[in-house]
Amino acid sequence: MVAGLLPMPTSESDRSRALRHLPAVDQILRDERLLALPRAILRREARAWLEELRAGVLAGRLDAGAVAALGRPEACADVLRQRCAAAARPRHARVFNATGIVLHTGLGRAPLADAAVAALVAAARYAVVEVDPATGARDQRETAVARLLVDLTGAGGALVVNNNAAATTLMLAALGEGREVVVSRGELVEIGGGFRMPEVMRRAGCTMVEVGTTNRTHERDFTAATGERTAAWLKVHPSNFRIEGFAGVPSVADLVRLAAAEGPLVLEDLGSGLLGQAPIPGLEHEPRVQDSVAAGAHVVCFSGDKLLGGPQCGILVGRADLIARCRAHPLYRALRCDKLVLAALEATLAIHRDGEPLRDVPTLRLLSAPPAVLRARSEALAELLPGLGAEVVASDSFAGAGANPARPLPSFAVALPGGDAELAALRAARPVAVFARVEGGRVQLDARTLHDEDLAAVAAAVRQAWPAKAS
Repeated sequence: MVAGLLPMPTSESDRSRALRHLPAVDQILRDERLLALPRAILRREARAWLEELRAGVLAGRLDAGAVAALGRPEACADVLRQRCAAAARPRHARVFNATGIVLHTGLGRAPLADAAVAALVAAARYAVVEVDPATGARDQRETAVARLLVDLTGAGGALVVNNNAAATTLMLAALGEGREVVVSRGELVEIGGGFRMPEVMRRAGCTMVEVGTTNRTHERDFTAATGERTAAWLKVHPSNFRIEGFAGVPSVADLVRLAAAEGPLVLEDLGSGLLGQAPIPGLEHEPRVQDSVAAGAHVVCFSGDKLLGGPQCGILVGRADLIARCRAHPLYRALRCDKLVLAALEATLAIHRDGEPLRDVPTLRLLSAPPAVLRARSEALAELLPGLGAEVVASDSFAGAGANPARPLPSFAVALPGGDAELAALRAARPVAVFARVEGGRVQLDARTLHDEDLAAVAAAVRQAWPAKAS
């Protein structure tokens, strides 16, 4: 019943009459239609719903007739079943990603490898964290992941915190607090959420000295800005944008060569964290962690949930004494990772060191999938959607999360007639929702971010979103 179609309460007696039509919570709880619902959730949702109705009456939006209609047992049961179902649904539920963006920040970035999922589940109960399993003595929590990172990167030491912004902040605070850090103007980036490098520097207690111009910074700019108070030269990988044309900035190797005479540390925020040796189409120019370490960077930090393909975390690798200083800084305790992250990261790093990452790390498998595989995947999905006008089309996918920005990866997708309404229906599909995109006036399900084993479930979600045509 639409409140606007009825005379609204204009007096205290009208409001009182309307309020008397509200059912009692106890009456709702006794309704046989609602007995199967969890009592705690039903009680909470009933009280919240009744409070909303009461507020509508007092604000003059609902009269006695409207409240009586809304409070009928059948109508009340329908509303509360929907509310309880929504309230019981977990926020961080699994979804299918058909957007074509592999590292989709809104969908949790890197999907974990099966081995990482198993390790995370196993560690969810009691697990070895800060104890040596052989001696029973107290030990450092990141021992296992540090050993793997040292093996993979060739660095002298490694440390893990809860994300790369935290890693950058800790690195600057531990190694540059109270002193100057020189950075190129072209690398003063802003990452997601409005966090800017100048603000990170300030929070870390450093004095930022920016040099060069937006498009060009020279070696002489760094040396001219260096003095007794200079602690470090910082390089920041501009992962979420790219400057092309008449542009240039000294490389890590250039700064290391200069620093041999000038003396400051060379630090690098590498962002995406590519470790793999095998080339990935479209990401040939993405910098690798090993290359920065080999070039002589004193400390390098990067993300764990981007091209590494692991859980969200920030990783620091570099000279052993500098990593020890980062670990000894008071900020580290506030930023350290829990056992679940460490377990998933250890399993992921083990694949990089001893396994086949292009096969067993989902992020790398999706990114490296050849066009023929993506076309076949799209054709298989289209065959599961008869009568819906499904068509296999060429599409552009993206690495996402700042990796190779604005440079598409060729892909294939299933295109269906539809728009925003169908997108919303796909997001509401149960048991697993689907996130897709609209392009060219049609809904597209990109094969780049789908797995073969998920196609049947994705097709079922599509049939929910297009029920009239699917029937």
